[in-house]
Amino acid sequence: MAARTAAAHTPLKNIRVEVVAMLETYRKWRYRVVPDHVLGEILSKRWIDNAIPFSVLILLLIGLYVSLPGFFSPYALSEYSRQFAELGLVTLALAVVMLGGGIDLSVGSIFAVCNFVALYCVHALGLNPALAFVLTGLTGILCGAFNGVLIGFLRMRAFLTTLVSLIIFRAIVDILLLKYALAISSVFPDSDVWAAIGEGAFFGFPYTIIATALIFVFTHIVISRMRAGWHLVSVGGARRSAYNAGINVRRTVFFTYVVSGLLCSIAAYMYAARLASTGAETGMGMEMVALTAAILGGTSLGGGRGSAAKALLGGLIVLFLSNGLIQFGIQGGATALVFGLTLLLSVIVEVRWTKNRTKLLNKVYVSPAYSALPAAPETAADSASPYAQNNRLREVELIGLGDVEGPEDVILDAEDNLYTGTRHGDIVRFFAPDYKRHEIFAHIGGHPLGLAFDRQGNLVTCVGGMGVYAVSPAGDVRKVTDETNRSLTSIIDDSRLSLADDLDIAPDGRIFFSEATKRYDLHNWPVDALESRGNGRIVCYDPATGRTRTVLTGLVFPNGICMSRDGKSFLFAETWACRISRYWFDGPKAGKVEVVIDNLPGYPDNINRASDGGYWLALVGMRGPALDLALKMPDFRKRMSRRVSGSNWLFPNINTGCVLKFTEAGEVVTSLWDLGGVNHPMVTSMREHKGHLYLGGISNNRIGKYKLPDADASWQGTQSYWGDKT
Repeated sequence: MAARTAAAHTPLKNIRVEVVAMLETYRKWRYRVVPDHVLGEILSKRWIDNAIPFSVLILLLIGLYVSLPGFFSPYALSEYSRQFAELGLVTLALAVVMLGGGIDLSVGSIFAVCNFVALYCVHALGLNPALAFVLTGLTGILCGAFNGVLIGFLRMRAFLTTLVSLIIFRAIVDILLLKYALAISSVFPDSDVWAAIGEGAFFGFPYTIIATALIFVFTHIVISRMRAGWHLVSVGGARRSAYNAGINVRRTVFFTYVVSGLLCSIAAYMYAARLASTGAETGMGMEMVALTAAILGGTSLGGGRGSAAKALLGGLIVLFLSNGLIQFGIQGGATALVFGLTLLLSVIVEVRWTKNRTKLLNKVYVSPAYSALPAAPETAADSASPYAQNNRLREVELIGLGDVEGPEDVILDAEDNLYTGTRHGDIVRFFAPDYKRHEIFAHIGGHPLGLAFDRQGNLVTCVGGMGVYAVSPAGDVRKVTDETNRSLTSIIDDSRLSLADDLDIAPDGRIFFSEATKRYDLHNWPVDALESRGNGRIVCYDPATGRTRTVLTGLVFPNGICMSRDGKSFLFAETWACRISRYWFDGPKAGKVEVVIDNLPGYPDNINRASDGGYWLALVGMRGPALDLALKMPDFRKRMSRRVSGSNWLFPNINTGCVLKFTEAGEVVTSLWDLGGVNHPMVTSMREHKGHLYLGGISNNRIGKYKLPDADASWQGTQSYWGDKT
């Protein structure tokens, strides 16, 4: 009876097993194949701010093309370009002020003043157009300086100040028109230069739009590539922080208004040459149009966010919108109403987008993948496991206790001097033989991580967030590389190096280094463990060609790199995957990857050569059953990242680790522990040198020195690799 019952349940049991297997396969496919982190990558990039107004512009152009035949005729496009030459410069003027955290409501009145000056100089006084241009520019600069002094140096409110200056400049124009309007309109100068400025073209492109394009390009370079632009963005983003950083905030604000006045004067000069007339309504309402264009383009009302490209996009949207309204027969108050509603909508969208973008990004950016690790090997002290716990590192000698912070890697030169990086951006050198005396060997600026000497004795280092740098024996610092080739399948530009981690140098001088993750930086790298996705890569810099290229992608936090003794391959660690692999870059196996150790009890970090032909490996922390289980539950980790404070997330244990030695075949032969973390609580690297093992830890404030009982007391890691040429 019992046998029949068991037989009856066997098919049901088999079906249940198959269903579970199918669900497991689906989860693997879903979280390994489907790029569910794409939205987070898009939202994290600033170009999304340009994508929104660009999309609006494209939709507007399509609508106008369909609704208004002939709207884009050659003649119409020529006229639009002349109009944009003026509107675009005024929009750019306002955008520069907004980028610095201010506002300029007087741009329309400055435009009117400068338009009058240009016409009076050319028409009434008969001056050369070049001299008139200079005088018009000086007028705009003086008007801008008036605002700049009051707002920048006297620290008056920008909104009220420019509102008052709007009234003042408009009153000046009205007064001057009463006296000189007839003198301007009664004479038309016989000047080919003046006519060419207003109506001339080069291969169909008006001179004014060519000049405007050059101004936009120059402004873009200044804002994005020059110190003045960086100061401007800093002041607009956080004035107090900019002041604390040593930026002259008042002077920067002053010059934003001066530049605004200059750009308005150039636009007014073009307008004067094109229409050769002025009136009481010249420039009236232009401040609202320019403000609408600036905000539509993506320039922030709060300052610190904006660019010449955003001003360009916003200006084009407003230009085509206004001309479209005219051709639809909408004029007068209705046009003003449309622009007012557009401005209101733009402000609402800008404020809400700025407020909620970070919230949305926090919800979607962390994108866990499915990761199933084998059961962790036994590490109990009384077991026969090669990972059996002990306290061999309890009695390590301490070097630089309290003098270094974050010595992630350590290395020694041929004179036995000890080098390490610190979180303060320095490489510190401890002098042999007792390592009591130390100095700052070089200041890098970022946190130096992996270290290696090249054949010429230069100390090459990976610097988190900066790339790969080299320090000469004299302490001179130079950049080796900070970018690689862009991935063909990437939706974003991933050519910049985010977290260069460890490196080693091939016999021919090629530098192979790991970029642990493309999605996170040095300050939040443990979050990558929450994803356990193939966000990392290994990159090669070839000094013979000066080129940098990616050789391996899709790695799970690649970390330590160590050249093998065959000179044709290197070993590398994948931290969250708990494995060591070998990659052949030369020889008959070139391009192949083979797993050396596939299941470690902890998270591997740096790898270095040992004197007996083996390799030393640091485990930065030990695995735990809770995280191992959570790695199989991507939905759980996703909900955790959304609903739980980051300080309470389930992270890998990186407080207690150990040092392993393994053979070329992947057999672990030695393990060294400090179970209580008394002398060396964390291990991220180790370096064998003359019978001792020197230990580093990214969260430590010391370097450990451990006496190896059976090691070659004359063996030097760097000397053995490069020979007598170090």
